[in-house]
Amino acid sequence: MPIPIPVRARANTALQLRRTSNPWRTTFAAALGLLVCAGASAQRAATVQVDEVVREPLTQTIPILGRLVTNDQGVVAATVAGPVTTVHVRVGDRIEAGALIAELNADRREAMIARSQSDLSMNKARLAAAAAQLSISRGEMSRLEKLKGSAAFPRARYEDQQHDVVRFTSAQAEAAAALSRTEAELSMARIELARTQVRAPYNAVITRRHVSPGAYVRLGDAVVSLLNVDALEIEADVPSNRLSGLTNGAVVKAQLDGGTLIDATVRAVIPDEDPLTRTRKVRLQADFTGQLAGAVNQSITVLVPVGEPRDVLSVHKDALIARRGGQMVFVIQDGKASPRTVQLGEAVGARFEVLGGLKPGDMAVVRGNERLRPGQAVKTGKKP
Repeated sequence: MPIPIPVRARANTALQLRRTSNPWRTTFAAALGLLVCAGASAQRAATVQVDEVVREPLTQTIPILGRLVTNDQGVVAATVAGPVTTVHVRVGDRIEAGALIAELNADRREAMIARSQSDLSMNKARLAAAAAQLSISRGEMSRLEKLKGSAAFPRARYEDQQHDVVRFTSAQAEAAAALSRTEAELSMARIELARTQVRAPYNAVITRRHVSPGAYVRLGDAVVSLLNVDALEIEADVPSNRLSGLTNGAVVKAQLDGGTLIDATVRAVIPDEDPLTRTRKVRLQADFTGQLAGAVNQSITVLVPVGEPRDVLSVHKDALIARRGGQMVFVIQDGKASPRTVQLGEAVGARFEVLGGLKPGDMAVVRGNERLRPGQAVKTGKKP
């Protein structure tokens, strides 16, 4: 007696029989497999970018927070007393050396100049008169001297003429001294008049205005405060045990707030150590041309070297791939990608020191390396 078969089982068995009994399906599956294999074998080489493994100098540095300072900063004071008539500047104005800042009342100084000029003319006339009288007296004395030894020689008159020569010589000297004094007084009056105009001693920015028109200033009173932003330097407090690489003239890197690196030259190491922090102030000069306008006390980072430069083998950071707790780099060898396990050391900017696994001249893949497989054919191009 036949064993009954469930309906679903009979259906599945029939479907399997139909599939196995269709020769066209079997042929199509085999052809599809062959096409896939052929496509894989004809796969185009991967296009990647490479960067050379090079040997370059490495200088280890530590960041020291510094600040911008200026050598020219302070108060411009009045050098004469008097009422202020005009102030020509405002806070924030940038002025050049010699620019007019303020003016004081000049009436008194102008009157002093006029009086000195009058005295000068009078003393010049006195000097001319004394010189003329002396010349006449000397002429008369010379004529009398020719009569010496004769009966007509007037001795008493000759002696009186000698006295006149002495007197007029003294008068001429006195007039000359008075003239010199008057000339000096005139020069002083002109200096006083010039000082009623307060001028900038250097290129600067006005940071504070201490007076307004109508105010009375005494000798030495503040008129404005100035700050020279064209004479900025870097000042950093460097630990005394890090000063070995900061000799005068040494060039180091400094980093601005925006991340820009500039060269800074050591101008001086101040021989005054802070007993609390064990640091010394170091002054550095830098060219800030093309950078944003700096401000006094703005922060800037100085990269202070901590040892002698040494040559290291380095690879670009984009070539590194993290694999199984280590770092790997694909290098190009005979047109194919070859994986190398590497040991790394210090960072060198955008590169890393290579302690093992690579050699100088190796071409490391830096773009497209994430999808590479060992032995895969590649097309290479230099990293831009």
